[in-house]
Amino acid sequence: MFLVPQGTVARRATITLDGPEGRHAAAVRRLRTGERADISDGAGTLATCVVESVGRESVDLLVQSVTPVPPPSPAITVVQALPKGDRGELAVEMMTEVGADAIVAWQASRSVARWQGDRGEKSLEKWRRTAREAAKQSRRAWIPPVTGPAGLDDVRQLVSGAACAVLLEAAAAVPLSRLALPASGSIVLIVGPEGGIAPDERAVLGAAGALEARLGPTVLRTSTAGAAAAAVLLTLAGRW
Repeated sequence: MFLVPQGTVARRATITLDGPEGRHAAAVRRLRTGERADISDGAGTLATCVVESVGRESVDLLVQSVTPVPPPSPAITVVQALPKGDRGELAVEMMTEVGADAIVAWQASRSVARWQGDRGEKSLEKWRRTAREAAKQSRRAWIPPVTGPAGLDDVRQLVSGAACAVLLEAAAAVPLSRLALPASGSIVLIVGPEGGIAPDERAVLGAAGALEARLGPTVLRTSTAGAAAAAVLLTLAGRW
């Protein structure tokens, strides 16, 4: 699937893919005249197209059909504590492919990684780029926004405003699969860092309304726990 700017998708319209998308379509995918190509504006619109012509670094597409996709409900926001190394991009990739609707990078007290200054801006951009590419690969109509780095008070406010907030905790008494979820509104899922969520953070988030739940008998890495838990929540919510 290819991404195009918002407002450009209309039935029978001709859309030109250029720039990085055009180069990928022409030089990497090697699309040919008459082939099918799917596009999205990343904001709820999917379209099926036919290739009209191919240039060296551009492709002209004729839109055949347009499908508007409403925002998913209940929406799931994953608050992901910053992992070490490039595991953050892995977490974002998997959560996007699974179906998370928004991702918040959290600077938890036990996070080894620190997003500060230029490094923080570059890291956030990597996460956003990863979400964009994963949305294309999984043919999503909506690209999940990626924000951060959030502090504890930012996460507390998300929890307070959610219809349901879940904090993953390996020692929790309640399995995630047994939680009762709301039919609408926002669901916030909080994933801690490698060393776990600090007791004071758990206390603050619990006081704000977060419920502690465990995934299962095994302990997952922080970079995989979010995707696994999001899949459980999507199933409970009836979206899977």
